[in-house]
Amino acid sequence: MKKIIFSLLFVVLCLSNLTAQEAWSREKAEAWYEGHDWITGANFIPSTAINQLEMWQEDTFDPQTIDRELGYAKSIGFNAMRVYLHSLAYKEDKEGLKSRMQNYLKIADSHNIQTIFVLFDDVWDANPKIGKQPEPKTGTHNSGWVQDPGYPQSVEMANSEELKSYVQDILTTFGKDDRVLLWDLYNEPGNNDKGNESMALLKNVFQWARESNPSQPLSAGLWRWNLKDLNTYQALHSDILTYHCYDDPEAHTRIIELLKTHGRPMICTEYMARTRNNTFSNTLPLLKENNIGAINWGLVNGKTNTIYAWDTPIKSGEEPGQWFHDVFRKDGEPYRQDEANLIKKLNSENKK
Repeated sequence: MKKIIFSLLFVVLCLSNLTAQEAWSREKAEAWYEGHDWITGANFIPSTAINQLEMWQEDTFDPQTIDRELGYAKSIGFNAMRVYLHSLAYKEDKEGLKSRMQNYLKIADSHNIQTIFVLFDDVWDANPKIGKQPEPKTGTHNSGWVQDPGYPQSVEMANSEELKSYVQDILTTFGKDDRVLLWDLYNEPGNNDKGNESMALLKNVFQWARESNPSQPLSAGLWRWNLKDLNTYQALHSDILTYHCYDDPEAHTRIIELLKTHGRPMICTEYMARTRNNTFSNTLPLLKENNIGAINWGLVNGKTNTIYAWDTPIKSGEEPGQWFHDVFRKDGEPYRQDEANLIKKLNSENKK
């Protein structure tokens, strides 16, 4: 915990001495945030997809499941979903991907849900491949999730026209679309021991996005507190401060208090890991009390297998005694009715 606090203080000190000219002013960011109800929702992938490519490729895009499962989200008052794209899906079928994004946004909007789109990602499998995706590994958390653009591509292609065209086409096409809440430009840069190797792509994606001039805010979430260079750049260039926290309430509170010194609205874009004492009952009220947006990991138990914990696979595939992530079973029944009731209650107090 002392290391976390020291690293956060380093970021805070850097932020107090620097100004990102390209980022929104704090006043503009605050006005944008105040114009929304309390932002709550989940990281969303339909239960029929193992990863981002299976969600977005033409053969496996599943609007019926998306519609049904976003209906579950609406039933408990969620108003935002965080959804990962993939540059390979764009490379394979540019117009097709954009058409499917339009379809997705139409469905989400019908449930009064806005979308946070994620562009790049340093997490899990470093070798994404277009085409048929693997079947889930029994009882294993996120066994098929893939990085974007992968590794070493995230280093070798950091300055590529290919990735620039992808980012700018997507942000030009959807950059004035009210159904898009926010652009999360790079998920967990530096993960998988990349560290500062991810800095070039991080800087470029912010530059490419700024050049596209979307009406929605830009962000890249803080997630590991010892990545000082990345953390400082992310916080300094984000319009809305986003972050991940799977820690217990005591540690989470310390993180909140330190990040508040940045003076910007905040959204926690990943939280809720029941076996780590990070639950809806002890974390969602904390976020609401501090007026911080709350996007938990996982909506419906499906092919991503995120009911299983990161480091404890169950080879038999039987349901764990306590789910790690996710809110609903595939048929729409909540994993825990008391949790669903709490989410719905807090969201019912949400309207401005």
